[in-house]
Amino acid sequence: ECHLRLQSCIRLPGNYADGMTAFHPEDKARTAIDQRLALCGWTVQSRDQINLGAAPGVAVRELATASGPADYALFVDRRFCGVIEVKAAGTTLSGFSDQAARYIADVPRFLGADPKNRRFEYVASDTEVLFRDLADPEPRSRRVFAFHRPETLFHWLGEPETLRARLRRMPPLVT
Repeated sequence: ECHLRLQSCIRLPGNYADGMTAFHPEDKARTAIDQRLALCGWTVQSRDQINLGAAPGVAVRELATASGPADYALFVDRRFCGVIEVKAAGTTLSGFSDQAARYIADVPRFLGADPKNRRFEYVASDTEVLFRDLADPEPRSRRVFAFHRPETLFHWLGEPETLRARLRRMPPLVT
């Protein structure tokens, strides 16, 4: 099924389909991320062929924002919920969280009017992924092994508070 999803949803630009190497290191990372997203249940689409109803989770490549194009815009249940900023392997990813946050803030409002839903931020290369939930009390990036599945983000969007916010209300540990 994943093989069929990759074949039907991923249209690689340029000479990728012919098996040639990418010109830029970020292109290599995008190719790997397209495949990893599909394996995690996302349908990957080009910005000129957007169909947000194609699947519960849609990742749109190169979506225009007021700050420039986001490498991927994430939509869950047709609602915009986050972005993925792609960097070449070997790049220190932690310095690019602010860029991803700008893309989230600058996505056209008609794509998701509720600011509470605009919160999931990934900065990724073909070798690592950092994730940050902007709804956390003190948002910070952390390494994750894979992109979250659309169902997971959908569930988190429905929660009144994040896990980190709930952990703050725990009673003190008596020792």
